[in-house]
Amino acid sequence: MGRPLRDLRISVTDRCNFRCTYCMPKEHFDSNYEFLPKGQIISYEEIVLIVKSMLPLGLSKVRITGGEPLLRKDISKLVSMIRNLDESLDIAMTTNGVLLKNKINSLKESGLDRVTISLDSLDDELFKEMTDSKFGVNQVLEGIKTAIDAGLKVKINSVIEKNKNENQINKLIETSIEYNIPVRFIEFMDVGTTNSWKLDSVVTGKEIREIIQKEFGPLTKTKPNYYGEVAKQWKLARYDLDIGFIESISSPFCGSCTRARISSNGKLFTCLFSEQGHDLLSMIRMEATEEDLSTIISDIWNKRKDRYSEERNSEKQIHRPVEMSYIGG
Repeated sequence: MGRPLRDLRISVTDRCNFRCTYCMPKEHFDSNYEFLPKGQIISYEEIVLIVKSMLPLGLSKVRITGGEPLLRKDISKLVSMIRNLDESLDIAMTTNGVLLKNKINSLKESGLDRVTISLDSLDDELFKEMTDSKFGVNQVLEGIKTAIDAGLKVKINSVIEKNKNENQINKLIETSIEYNIPVRFIEFMDVGTTNSWKLDSVVTGKEIREIIQKEFGPLTKTKPNYYGEVAKQWKLARYDLDIGFIESISSPFCGSCTRARISSNGKLFTCLFSEQGHDLLSMIRMEATEEDLSTIISDIWNKRKDRYSEERNSEKQIHRPVEMSYIGG
């Protein structure tokens, strides 16, 4: 469909120290859940080989995700290895932030450019409920502050669910204003099969904007920062604040999707809502070269026809998409 390959999201682990209800609900991901054994997890060297093979195809941005990527041992080593491939490559990480404070300096020194921190509530009790954890909001806020102080570009991502955390929207705006960093609101998505997604649980981008404007005044739509940007950009004029809205449900953006995904066991997915991936890890372990991978990935990408969000309500709907924790969101 003529969509360029520019972005790669790499899940480095399927494990997480949160049990967010929309991603890894504890009733499914409990102590009996079988996570991937170490031998099936893609190694840093294997990740680097994939990234290297994709650079000639137009890759310009790599995002390290999980699960929770900071649980992976020596994660700054991977950042450094990727940075050594290309000084101009944009390297980002998405994290829940609770472990960030003690790792931020090594990540910065290794070449990380940006960090996106997931934060759905500033109310400590609600935060613990939504993450189903014992961690506190202050640990995330400390991570945000240290990332800002280290000179990284920082964004906040917030998933909004109806009748759960709409009352946090304006508090998140206040935090965004205080720290002078963008916040992006994400519509609750039907990723995976365990999060009990229902359409009536979605708070649309339009509804979120209405909530913001009642307290903070007019929002003005602005142009995308680059082709294929996931978030629709708006500006809060009174505070010169950029706010993004990821509207996969109410306003799909499949037509400009430039993102490929590597799962923690080395499968290539061409859509967040895919049911099946392409097993690159097995090919690598059968001694596929950089050139082999480049040819394989190019062929997979050129044949991709996925546009799930546009087809969500059609008969073509996927019924068992891969879990978010496995593919990296």
